[in-house]
Amino acid sequence: MTEAFTFPMRVYWEDTDAGGVVYYAGYLRFMERARSEWLRTLGIDQTLLARDERLQFAVVEAHIRYHRPARFDDLLSVSVRVTEHGGASVVMAQEIRRGAPDGELLVSATIRAACLDSNGLRPRPLPPPLAAQL
Repeated sequence: MTEAFTFPMRVYWEDTDAGGVVYYAGYLRFMERARSEWLRTLGIDQTLLARDERLQFAVVEAHIRYHRPARFDDLLSVSVRVTEHGGASVVMAQEIRRGAPDGELLVSATIRAACLDSNGLRPRPLPPPLAAQL
């Protein structure tokens, strides 16, 4: 297991329903943004991976538990931590907390992303240099 990466983000009106509460699917977008930023901090450019290596990631499984709602204008901490990887997939634990990384737990999730060949969208082993970074 790796150390958690945390990405801060704010809840905007567009993320909420008429009552100012984050719509349940919005949390998936927050987690996706955090995973993209995490890869960026590792020096992994997803555009270059797709173009030069013909490789991309796709979420193939998501287990989500909603503990508490986030509301308009909340500052959130969204974390990503690899719990396992091998072959053609990576499993990550993600949490969304209100405020600081040790703030109130709002959402917890386990996400499995598959490594795919961009041409045929078939599973492909993680390249060794990439696997070493995860």
